[in-house]
Amino acid sequence: MTDAMPDRLSNDPRSKFYDAELLDKGIGVRFNGEDRTNIEEYCVSEGWVRVQVGRALDRRGQPMTMKIKGTVEPYLRGTDAG
Repeated sequence: MTDAMPDRLSNDPRSKFYDAELLDKGIGVRFNGEDRTNIEEYCVSEGWVRVQVGRALDRRGQPMTMKIKGTVEPYLRGTDAG
């Protein structure tokens, strides 16, 4: 798993797609050709990302998110050559 990024990854520790070790290494996500820093969760195979919507919170106190579809390219921040 050194070069292979997971198909789906989440920042939320309650999610089954959360991976603390991988997140500590530093993950970057290029969405539709643009580097994004506000990604909460992504899925490469389905082609979507979840981003936080302003400061709004849901009824459980978690940030409100919005799903956006497009091209998702995750990478390790320490190994980006460009």
